[in-house]
Amino acid sequence: MRIYLAGPDVFLPDAVAMGRRKTALCANYGHVGLYPLDSGIDIAAPDASLDIFRANQAMMDSADAVVANLTPFRGPSADAGTVYELGYMAGRGKLCLGYSNDPEIYADRVRKLNLTSPDTASFDLDGLAVEDFRHADNLMIVHALEDHGGPLIVPREAPADLWHDLTSFEDCLRMLNTMKGHAR
Repeated sequence: MRIYLAGPDVFLPDAVAMGRRKTALCANYGHVGLYPLDSGIDIAAPDASLDIFRANQAMMDSADAVVANLTPFRGPSADAGTVYELGYMAGRGKLCLGYSNDPEIYADRVRKLNLTSPDTASFDLDGLAVEDFRHADNLMIVHALEDHGGPLIVPREAPADLWHDLTSFEDCLRMLNTMKGHAR
């Protein structure tokens, strides 16, 4: 199975090494990992952003499944680009699995980041309601995964290194192997 490896891992200082680790784990489970940085795009090129978008979309089109790293990135929720990729794959009827190395409830993360009103934790600083269904992230992410693959995988406790621990990633690969005969 060809698996698109979505996530903010591409922004890590050791992003290429992380991609190698993930693709090697995919191979250990009998799959081919498609890591976005493997497209070979020159980020200094004039149309680099469009080239990256098109290359990643082509990788997703060629994939059978996605495993998305939905660990909160630069805020209380998953990386916006990763969420787009998850939606793109779900919209094409591909198998979708995802994990977050942060097991905390989304609304609790919003509150911890002091993004809620001092008057009530149910509203943010702009007076907008804070979604609180006791999920690890937005309900659209959680239920898209459930409908197109499996539940959002989260550890009981956050690992010491949110960005390099691949335990939950491997849990997704194991889950994928149990679903192989049921791929869409």
